[in-house]
Amino acid sequence: MRLNPFSASLFSAGIVAVLAVAACSSENIKPNPTPPNFMGAGSGSPGDATVNRLGGNDSGTIFGIGKDTKKDEGGTSGGSGIGVNAFLWRGALDTIAFMPLASADPFGGVIITDWYTPPGTSGERFKATIYILSRDLRSDGLRVNIYRQVLQSGQWIDSSVAESTVGDIENKVLARARHMREQMQANG
Repeated sequence: MRLNPFSASLFSAGIVAVLAVAACSSENIKPNPTPPNFMGAGSGSPGDATVNRLGGNDSGTIFGIGKDTKKDEGGTSGGSGIGVNAFLWRGALDTIAFMPLASADPFGGVIITDWYTPPGTSGERFKATIYILSRDLRSDGLRVNIYRQVLQSGQWIDSSVAESTVGDIENKVLARARHMREQMQANG
C-alpha cells in the first residue's frame, strides 16, 4: 500500500508524537506535596493554607475594621492592615456612590470615578479622584479633586469647579466616616 503525501505527513506527525511521549520518563514525576492527612481548607489540619494566612491573624478582617490591636510604645497600632483609614475609605465610596467607578485601590487609598453627567444636564460632566492619605480619621487625611468639562461645539472642554464643591464633598465624606465610627463604637 502506497501512502499519499497527506497520509505520509500525518504518519510522520504521529511518529513524532509517539516519540515525544516515550521520551517522558516516570523519573521526573514529582510527589504530591499535599499531606495525606489534609482534611480541607479551614480544618486546621497539616497543609491547611488558612492556618498561615498572608497578613497574619487579622487577615480575615475587612480593612482592619473591628480588629483588636495593641498599641506599641510609640502609640501606633501594630498589625498588617492597609495604610488608609477604613472609615474614610468607606465614607468616600458611600459619598460618591452615584458616580460610576473607574478604579478603586484600597491599599493605595485612591478612588477614581468615570465621567458622570447629572440628570437634567447634557452639556456638562464631572469626574472625581479621592485620595485617602492617612490611617487616622482626620480632615487632613483626605484630598478630593473634582474635574468638570462642558460641551462646546461638539467637544468637551475643561472648566473650573467651585472651591465650595470640593469642600462640600470632603465634608460629606468626613461626616459619613465619623458616623460609621460612632455606629461601630456604639455596637461594639
